[in-house]
Amino acid sequence: MDIVLKTQLGKIVYLTLNRGEKRNALSIKMINLLKDHFTALNNDDSVRVIVLQANGDAFCAGADLGYLQQLQKNTYEENLADSHNLAELFKIIYTHQKIVISMVEGAALAGGCGLATVCDLCYATVGSSFGYTEVKIGFIPAIVSFFLLRKIGEAKTKDLLLTGKIMDATRASMMGLITSVIDANEIKMHVTQIAEKLCVETSPSSISLTKNLINDIQSLNLEQAMQLASERNAQARSTDDCKRGIAAFLNKEKLKW
Repeated sequence: MDIVLKTQLGKIVYLTLNRGEKRNALSIKMINLLKDHFTALNNDDSVRVIVLQANGDAFCAGADLGYLQQLQKNTYEENLADSHNLAELFKIIYTHQKIVISMVEGAALAGGCGLATVCDLCYATVGSSFGYTEVKIGFIPAIVSFFLLRKIGEAKTKDLLLTGKIMDATRASMMGLITSVIDANEIKMHVTQIAEKLCVETSPSSISLTKNLINDIQSLNLEQAMQLASERNAQARSTDDCKRGIAAFLNKEKLKW
């Protein structure tokens, strides 16, 4: 059985976690398959949007039992290599040139919560739940902490990571952890419509440049940030997409990317 399924419909690729009987728990194999898929899609011009979803009752319940048992037997060097592997997956998703949307139905916990919330956009059903529960088993949510601090700030990050609390999707949305909450009967259609709209209404190069800018600018002071923004602005003006977009605007033509 394939534990990660890939389906392409037009310019949208759906990556589906397919270990429903294990609540789509993360394993080394699943992490590696996701890395392979996301890496291959990064330079695939036929793809504009990637939707990460799951089969079964849970989006992803974190690491599976076998994975956790193996960690206890590993040497420090082996655990370091394994940690790097998960960190690489999160980094690949966060810095991806395409828009990545997670569609959460059910529980997204620990590493599974990190997987859902490191995506650019996250839509969840009313009955979904989120939590970084590592501290409850003597572990730490180390890798996701970087992304979470950027996303929701220190106070909210401490609230989530130090308590290990599990919250519903409405609370997660209020905290800025996810994009919005959608009715379970409508979420698949809603996410598909968002993805299709992004495919036809946004420029591929603009999306890539904007994502890179958001990633790079946050660690700079004001002067450095304005310098970088100016450079990227000038760079964007020379792209074919920008020339095409401005020409369409001036000619009052409706542009479809």
